[in-house]
Amino acid sequence: MAHRSGIRRCSKSGCTERAVATLSYNYGEQAATLVPLQQYQEPHNYDLCLAHSERLTVPRGWSVVTAELGREPSPQDEDFSAIAAAIRDVAVAEEKQSDGDDSSQPELRRRGHLRAL
Repeated sequence: MAHRSGIRRCSKSGCTERAVATLSYNYGEQAATLVPLQQYQEPHNYDLCLAHSERLTVPRGWSVVTAELGREPSPQDEDFSAIAAAIRDVAVAEEKQSDGDDSSQPELRRRGHLRAL
């Protein structure tokens, strides 16, 4: 949650520490991604303080993808993540198409978290 001072706080109930990481879940791939605090707050992501990010646990069978924490995020980090996600989605769509799907166009999903500047 953003406060007037512009400092984002940990999303965990009762925690007032400064957020340093952004947590997101990919249910289809059964993976949790923990990266340095992203520049923009998204509704389906969680901001975590250092203590909560270090104690993160995920459901059995899930994987955790982490990046170096403790540094300020740069716009390039977020851009890189968005590009990687878009490329992965196109690859998955093309794979589905080559597996016997008769549609002539790959399925491209809308990426609501991409921002145009």
